[in-house]
Amino acid sequence: MIKTERILHLKSCRGRKVRVVREHYLRERVPCFSCVCQAGCVNDGKVLPGDLTHYVVPDASVAVDYLEILEFRELQGIVLTQTACQAVQHSKGRRQYNRLRNLLKDPRHDCVLFANEFQEYSYCPREKGESQEKWQTRCVYSAAVWYYNHLAGMMDIVMITEDQEAVAQYSSLNSGVYVISVQDYLQNFWPELQAAHELYSSISQALQEKESEGKEREYGEHLPAEVLEAGIKSGRYFQGTLNVSKHRAQTEAFIMMESFSNKSTDMSCVLVHGEKNRNRAVHGDVVVVELLPKSEWRGKVTALTDGQGEEKSGEDGDSKLLPTGRVVGIQQRNWRDYVVTFPPRDGTQSQSRNSQRILAVPWDHRIPKIRISTQQADTLQDHRVVVRIDSWESTSLYPNGHSVRVLGRAGELETEVQTILIENCIHVLPFSDAQLREMPVNSPEKPWKVDPAQATERRDLRQSHLVFSIDPKGCEDVDDTLSVRSLAGGEVLELGVHIADVTYFVKEGSLTDLEARARATTYYLADRRYDMLPAVLSADLCSLLGGVDRYAMSVLWELDAHTLAVNKVWYGRTLIRSSYQLHYELAQALLNGEGAAVLELAGLGSEEKDAKLAQLTQALETLTDVARHLRAQRDRGGALELEGVEVRAQLDEERNITALVPRQPLEVHETVAECMIYANHWVARKIQEAFPHQALLRHHPPARQEFFSQLVESARAKGFTIDTRSNKALADSLDRAVDPQDPLVNRLLRMMTTQAMSEALYFSTGAQSLDQFYHYGLALDRYTHFTSPIRRYADIVVHRLLTAAIAVEREAGAAKALASNKELEEMAQHINSRNRAAKRAQKLSTELFQCLYFKDRDPQTDQRCVADAVIYTIRDDGVLAFVPEYGVKAPVYLKNREGQVVAAAQDGSCEWQSGSVRRHAHRITTTSSCGTSTFRLFDHITVRISVHSFHCHADRLNLEVISNKPYHSAEPQEPRSQGRCQLVQEVVRLAEEAHQQAQEKAARQPKLSREEREFCQSKTPNLYSLLEEVRELALRDLDTVPQVCATSA
Repeated sequence: MIKTERILHLKSCRGRKVRVVREHYLRERVPCFSCVCQAGCVNDGKVLPGDLTHYVVPDASVAVDYLEILEFRELQGIVLTQTACQAVQHSKGRRQYNRLRNLLKDPRHDCVLFANEFQEYSYCPREKGESQEKWQTRCVYSAAVWYYNHLAGMMDIVMITEDQEAVAQYSSLNSGVYVISVQDYLQNFWPELQAAHELYSSISQALQEKESEGKEREYGEHLPAEVLEAGIKSGRYFQGTLNVSKHRAQTEAFIMMESFSNKSTDMSCVLVHGEKNRNRAVHGDVVVVELLPKSEWRGKVTALTDGQGEEKSGEDGDSKLLPTGRVVGIQQRNWRDYVVTFPPRDGTQSQSRNSQRILAVPWDHRIPKIRISTQQADTLQDHRVVVRIDSWESTSLYPNGHSVRVLGRAGELETEVQTILIENCIHVLPFSDAQLREMPVNSPEKPWKVDPAQATERRDLRQSHLVFSIDPKGCEDVDDTLSVRSLAGGEVLELGVHIADVTYFVKEGSLTDLEARARATTYYLADRRYDMLPAVLSADLCSLLGGVDRYAMSVLWELDAHTLAVNKVWYGRTLIRSSYQLHYELAQALLNGEGAAVLELAGLGSEEKDAKLAQLTQALETLTDVARHLRAQRDRGGALELEGVEVRAQLDEERNITALVPRQPLEVHETVAECMIYANHWVARKIQEAFPHQALLRHHPPARQEFFSQLVESARAKGFTIDTRSNKALADSLDRAVDPQDPLVNRLLRMMTTQAMSEALYFSTGAQSLDQFYHYGLALDRYTHFTSPIRRYADIVVHRLLTAAIAVEREAGAAKALASNKELEEMAQHINSRNRAAKRAQKLSTELFQCLYFKDRDPQTDQRCVADAVIYTIRDDGVLAFVPEYGVKAPVYLKNREGQVVAAAQDGSCEWQSGSVRRHAHRITTTSSCGTSTFRLFDHITVRISVHSFHCHADRLNLEVISNKPYHSAEPQEPRSQGRCQLVQEVVRLAEEAHQQAQEKAARQPKLSREEREFCQSKTPNLYSLLEEVRELALRDLDTVPQVCATSA
């Protein structure tokens, strides 16, 4: 080991430059992480394969500017030097540096880190007068030379850089070490990786345009980090996450401030008004704000329309003044991939260096326009494109970015679905071959069988217990099964919950486990799902299907048959065989004593069939009695019954989702749910007792009282009093708030309660105090998720914790946690983030299908566009209404931009007339020449549904009131679920027809090559296929050109 010194020039907390001399130790033996190493390096972790033609060593500037290209999994054998990683950390910040670290940790990416600055023979001290960029390039080249010599010339080394002087200087110094540009590397080694070529071109253009920007300042400069930190400590500045309003994105943004969470004040957030005060902050950024004088404070706009609301905001008595501030610094950028649309070209777009600078419009209203430099602006009009923001200087009105890839033409179903996924940071690639190789085989030729060793170790319930599952129709991923039986002459009841033992097949740290952790959940959309686990597990070996042997993790309770008090609880791994695979409607029919056909009993004789049916019915009845008791226990503790628009996926014979059907309330739903809640609660107790500081639980904090204001005021309009002081008081109040004439009133009140609730979150027990473990909605002191490991990664973690707790109990030793409190809390935050993304994506997907359903219908003639709606919120110039038939919530304007108001005639029909509108506490009135019309909370009105189409954003449903009276259809009204089911089925049918027509059209065209199919971004011809067609036309005989053109038209 050699001791040397490094001189660093740093800044003090006061901003002064400080010269720091630090000891620096050099070692001869630093691991190279290559499997062709002959020097005996201790290479722990990932190693580079030896079957490659070369290793790639990126320069520091390449790691800083072109990290996205290095993330392509096709690029193998990448050696990232310590010099390059430190350059990313210092120039790009913590977020980009963490992205680089995750790339190095991920076993799916073939790249390693080489600590070149600690290696004796690759270390290069910085020379006097040498620029930092030149020194970094020299360090990386020295590391590349060391690698070649260390591997004894067995592997060529390619250093890639964007410094042309470095290419000229170093390219011929050492044989076996090649120095070339990134563009040359891609063209020579990866000519078919078209996506990487396009991304390189896009980033290069963005970097060139950044250099040529003007100097005139448009925004104030951000304060230095040390000034921000001192200001936050002193109380002058406040830190929080910027949340831009969805409805008034250009004017309103809010920052939730913990500093203002004071019971003595109503100030809970800071309002940032206008884009100038936002000072280049983007939705999601962690910012620092300074409060403006109180004379400049503003109130939140309560009107439906922007212009009218802005005019009235100062006068509106219901809109209280909020602390208003301006952004003075940004602590952390949270930029992500954004979907934008290239607008139609006009004369204002600039053009330079053979590229055009386009202001692309993001799909998300809350994101500002992004300036993109591209040579394909004309071709990509009306297309959805994924872009990334590179920078936003104070001299630019808009952020600069570069395009990543093309999704397809705006408006196509597949394009819109992919847009929803990307906007929610959901990236679900097909499972890799390496992951699938970890999977067990189950085929007709080689059927999967129970391991005899596992059969010995596990408790065998196949003969002793009647096990059955109750799930939605067509369910493939059966996570849970139930059992109940009498013991001790009927004095004891044994209740069993048996959950798929996923952790047996998914080993911790395996590639499948890493992928499941990254996804964190199965993503359900209106017409498809993206599984967390490969299908061989989720739909087969882990799914507790009927009539086959499966591994399970079970919880068995021995209950007193009379009081249902718990005498004993057993946890452990079991071997089960489900006797019946029931769906909810069938189970409910059996409970109701209705004649129902059970598939598993179809081939039996009448006597045996009746006996088994009676046994199954008895088990269901006993289970229902137990569930009623459990629910009553939680009700006494204050459990809430909340309302939401719950839907289930309906599958066709080919197991494709064809419809979303709102679930009809059945008692058997509650029965299954109570058993699952009971299991989750007892498992939470078990793992928390075994690992007091490293258990993964789920808590539900009480909602802030101010969030209940709309609920309380709305209930008051109907004469109900809602007590929100505790969950018990709230539950009792909601039970009493029932209008015998209109059951929708109670449903809407429960929906408002759900909206007011805080979010239930996973957490590590070491990160919260014991009083924070409580689950407000379920009224339980401890709770977790254990019952759905096929579709939730949190349940997999809990299964591993439970297995470890059982092992500790058997060995009577000290409990050893699987992960530290810090690691578990980081995992919990990741899972929480992915769950939020999954919910948003599901909601947006449903809204997409609702719009597609109504888009091609004429609202003036099609009766399906007319429906009954219920008013649930009053605004300054309109109301918010709920359409039960389609599960739609949307605004209904009573005053338009021309100043006209809705006037109702005596028969209830409405039309637009000149007049005025006035808002009251529980009603809104319009006055015109026809007189005064009143719309009250919970009134039923008739609305016409149409679609408001946007070029760059998602379409939106528009509700127009056509009568102030309830809607009565001339045709017999179908159940509400049928309307929603019909909606999605109809949209899917139209999409399939369009896809079939496109396939028939494609069949008449020349066959596409493999490359064309691979790089096609949508099912219809896009940029790549069009360019290929042009190339082919240029090579064809002129006689055939008219025919081809006619086919393509």
